[in-house]
Amino acid sequence: MDKYEILYIIRCTVDDDQKQKVVDKFEALVGSLGGTVDMLEKWGMKKFAYEIDKQDEGYYVLMNVTCSKEAQAEIDRQMRNDESVIRQMILKK
Repeated sequence: MDKYEILYIIRCTVDDDQKQKVVDKFEALVGSLGGTVDMLEKWGMKKFAYEIDKQDEGYYVLMNVTCSKEAQAEIDRQMRNDESVIRQMILKK
């Protein structure tokens, strides 16, 4: 099991209830893949340095997780397929 830092940005057009559902979804996904969420921080709305998909701000979420390499790949795949997520970055610690 490795430690990863996952930072993802949710679209600003998504309402607050949906944002919470997206955060809960990825938190539950880590658990279902046999990993643990060590830390979860919701940074809130932040302005971008440049436009992404015609948007200039997004809702940032940071998660530190412990999981297998296969679980990390599945989390990345699911984030890429989720329409609510603009960008994601996963770093091995």
